Amino acid sequence: MSKVRADITMSLDGYSAGPDPDLEDPLGKGGERMHEWALGAQSWRESHGLEGGERNADSDIIAEGVSATGAVVMGRKMFSGVSGAWEQDPRSRGWWGDDPPFHAPVFVLTHHERDPLPMEGGTTFNFVTDGIESAIEQARAAAGDKDVLVAGGATAVQQAIAAGLLDELQVHVAPVFLGGGTRLFDGIAADVGLELTRVVDSPTVTHLRYRVIRS
Repeated sequence: MSKVRADITMSLDGYSAGPDPDLEDPLGKGGERMHEWALGAQSWRESHGLEGGERNADSDIIAEGVSATGAVVMGRKMFSGVSGAWEQDPRSRGWWGDDPPFHAPVFVLTHHERDPLPMEGGTTFNFVTDGIESAIEQARAAAGDKDVLVAGGATAVQQAIAAGLLDELQVHVAPVFLGGGTRLFDGIAADVGLELTRVVDSPTVTHLRYRVIRS
């Protein structure tokens, strides 16, 4: 049965991005360190058109998520790192070049209208101006029997939880401290429940999977 799930990396002190993000350092100061567990994994490298990498538990978890995903929802800053009019956006085609790693329809939350942007490899970016509910509804229709992945950033995940639309949350907890930045769980209501359904440890990260319980 298909579901809506979020999948995001968090520092041990609760941040999904470090302080002072910009176009040169989109994850903020120290934020890149959180993702070292993924960058060396074979399945992550394969999805980005790269060779090599390690076959391990981390790689298996990435591969599992890729195979289950039929459509993706993300925030504007995950797409290009900025907000505002598209004409002034220096990364208006995203971060990933002509062949993004998603290979599925992607629905980008934005306040600025734009025609869909088809790319190589099966990725088409669709720009949604009427909120998280609409983005997830459109993604469900596009995903068919597969899952909708809320890929990030933190604000998109928070909005999906607040709207009662998230079925599953997977957090990859990296053993780093960022000391500031964007907190993953800011503003989450106290009545949102989580049921732990899986824990996978590796030398570089702990993977926690939760079922989201709606009151």
